[in-house]
Amino acid sequence: MPESVFCEGKSQDDLRGLLVEISGKPDYPVLLTRLSQTVYLSIPEDLRRSIDFDPDSRTGIVNGCRSSVVGRVAVVSAGSSDYGVAGEAARTLEFLGLSVMPISDVGVAGLWRLLERIEAISACDAAIAIAGMDGAMPTVLAGLVPIPVIGVPTSTGYGVAAGGTAALNAMLTSCAQGLTVTNIDNGFGAACAAHRIIVGQLGVRRNG
Repeated sequence: MPESVFCEGKSQDDLRGLLVEISGKPDYPVLLTRLSQTVYLSIPEDLRRSIDFDPDSRTGIVNGCRSSVVGRVAVVSAGSSDYGVAGEAARTLEFLGLSVMPISDVGVAGLWRLLERIEAISACDAAIAIAGMDGAMPTVLAGLVPIPVIGVPTSTGYGVAAGGTAALNAMLTSCAQGLTVTNIDNGFGAACAAHRIIVGQLGVRRNG
């Protein structure tokens, strides 16, 4: 796996030093995660120019993306409140060289919208299913498609949603066979898992 840098909590001096080192290695692509716009704007302008920054997903790409891999991942989010996590997953997949099919606003409150996209999702190599509140959508999706499904609980919700804990517990106790679950809001981890699954499958085919 290529290098990634978790930016949240790092000092400006630490980030500046990392960027100086990374930008001096043009053949060394690096993904920056949890890079807020405030922190991004605090970086000296000459270093900011080296970053492909996306404020919605809070990600930055330095020195371009990895070479393309044959594989496509559906990034399926339940609601627009989950967009930030979905964006992090999508940007990570693109950085890793995979193509992305974004599908949004298909939570169980509007189940017909998800059902209308099942054929397209099934044609992908894997799916990342992102949901907060009751976290039900990944279970439904995993029961309808033949491909690997990685569930990502989000902190969307209030009251007993408990910052995503309810969605996490719901996905962990899912009766859908083989549903894989990441930590809360971990779109990056889900994308890396999808990459490992797809690259592993390609390796088996090559070896066979």
